[in-house]
Amino acid sequence: MFSLKTGNIMEGSKLSYQTWAIAIYLVTTSLKGVSSMKLHRDLEITQKSAWHLAHRLRRAFEASTQLFEGPVEVDETYIGGKRKNMPKAKRMALKGCGGTGKTVVAGVKDRATNDMSARVVSTTDRDTLHGFVKQRAAVGATVYTDDAAAYAGMAGMYHEAVNHSAGEYVRGMAHTNGVESFWSMLKRGYQGTFHHFSEKHADRYVAEFTSRHNMREADTVDQMASVAKEMVGKRLRYRELVS
Repeated sequence: MFSLKTGNIMEGSKLSYQTWAIAIYLVTTSLKGVSSMKLHRDLEITQKSAWHLAHRLRRAFEASTQLFEGPVEVDETYIGGKRKNMPKAKRMALKGCGGTGKTVVAGVKDRATNDMSARVVSTTDRDTLHGFVKQRAAVGATVYTDDAAAYAGMAGMYHEAVNHSAGEYVRGMAHTNGVESFWSMLKRGYQGTFHHFSEKHADRYVAEFTSRHNMREADTVDQMASVAKEMVGKRLRYRELVS
């Protein structure tokens, strides 16, 4: 059997094409994302179906990594609930401070195009962050970071850092304000729309916010067309989400 749903993220779905089109519109145009509860109400489907639908669309938001010519800004952030809001047992189980128990997300913003590339990383050590930057910035690119020691010594890059620990946030062209603006939007979505997303699914949420940022200047119909194009050749079954 063949239909327009075959060979893309809609395959196996009993939802109508109209439902899919409205969902694409809502997810694409909502800067801080759309919760499965809102999709469930707006689309008049079950919350379970809305949750699966939203994750399938996030799968379509995933794009191949591109090399930025630079200059680029590089930074990392931590996603997770505030420790003071956690149950006492969970607070007591956490050791250390700062980002302990949170999901780490690294990001690169290209100043020439204003495009972002971000993903969840396992740690913020030197090897991980250097590898992340090399996969996204072309050799010879100018890289601006904060004063984290893990960024020092990046081979093949012109690296300049601002000393956040000393209260320095801008020095000439050196700053990370652009990528920090993206973190602000991501966290607004986390806190105000989703309230939580697990580390297991975090990369798809990051891909959604990144892709939506990168196509924000396009007309809505072109944004929707871009998402539809990326749906081809991808599939995300419900059992893969919950296993």
